[in-house]
Amino acid sequence: MQRLYDYLRTHPTLVDSFWAVVLFGLSCVGVTNINGASHHHGSLGAALAVSAVMSVVIALRRRLPEPMLLLAAATGVAQFALDIETTVADFAMLVIVYTVAATGVRWASRFALVAGLCAASLAQIRWPAEDASYAGQIAMAVFQTVPFALAWVLGDSMRTRRAYFAQLEERASRLEKEREAQSKVAVAAERARIARELHDVVAHNVSVMVVQADGAAYVLDAAPDQAKKALETISSTGRQALAEMRRLLGVLRTGEHKESGEYVPQPDVEQIDELIEQCRSSGLPVDFKVEGTPRPLPSGVELTAYRIVQEALTNTRKHGGPDAGASVRLVYFDDGLGLLVEDDGRGAPHELYEEGGADGGGHGLIGMRERVGMVGGTLDAGPRPGGGFRISALLPLKPAH
Repeated sequence: MQRLYDYLRTHPTLVDSFWAVVLFGLSCVGVTNINGASHHHGSLGAALAVSAVMSVVIALRRRLPEPMLLLAAATGVAQFALDIETTVADFAMLVIVYTVAATGVRWASRFALVAGLCAASLAQIRWPAEDASYAGQIAMAVFQTVPFALAWVLGDSMRTRRAYFAQLEERASRLEKEREAQSKVAVAAERARIARELHDVVAHNVSVMVVQADGAAYVLDAAPDQAKKALETISSTGRQALAEMRRLLGVLRTGEHKESGEYVPQPDVEQIDELIEQCRSSGLPVDFKVEGTPRPLPSGVELTAYRIVQEALTNTRKHGGPDAGASVRLVYFDDGLGLLVEDDGRGAPHELYEEGGADGGGHGLIGMRERVGMVGGTLDAGPRPGGGFRISALLPLKPAH
């Protein structure tokens, strides 16, 4: 049934043609029965011709609304002139008035309204009801005019409704495109910022490798053990540098981001204490705890952890309210670093939180997800059941290959 319904929706002329055949059949039956009555006006052939033309109007009303309106009006004039009284086929006039009001051009809609209102009155004058008073004739004319007015009003309402929905769809499509463009710009800017930060990490590793290589070459003959230790340091540092380079190239895989500016050393996990103290001095109470055994971490992981805490606490100050408090948990696992940042403020809608970055540029959660994805970790952010907001992240110590 659904397939049949879809087919009929895509072939409206076929549906209209079916109803045109039905209307013509009913008209033929009606004209034949009336033809034998003494009060019949006009010839049978002329009545059948009018019925056939009105059926064509029904069949092509959606494909050619304006020409069918003119054809119906011309047929009505001919019917009036040839004294062919109204039949079932004249129902096509109501249908074409509705169709033109709903889909036709403005001039055709106005013409259909005027013609429809005049048709009933002219028909009552041309073929008055027998044994009806003058007041009764007027009442019948008014009563027959009402369906034409209602058909036009209904069609014009459908036109207005379609235009309204089309405007809503166009606006939604435009907003969707703008949102996608803004999201792409935000992601591109965040990737460029990450690439600038990782520059220092990779440069540091390469510098260490150069220094260790020079030292190994200097003591190779005099102190082979020291040279071996230096070569091991070069090996481990080189692997770490390659891992950071892979992440950097992964961030920039969609294009090149070139920005001018100085490259400065980036913060690490140890500086989270300073960040917490800054927040406390600004009036935000923060409970900070470290669980597990602290140990050296990859530079990219340390940088990501610091930025996540910074972003979360900044948004707590912005959206948490005057009495909000926060807690930060840093957990060292065997194979990863866990972060949990929570606040008990009034919070903000998830969409607003996504738009509020710590740097004032917006899209805070987008930046977090980019950073966490760069080191192969996972991020979960959302409102807490009891109020406030929670951000949890797991950063693996070994990069994903």
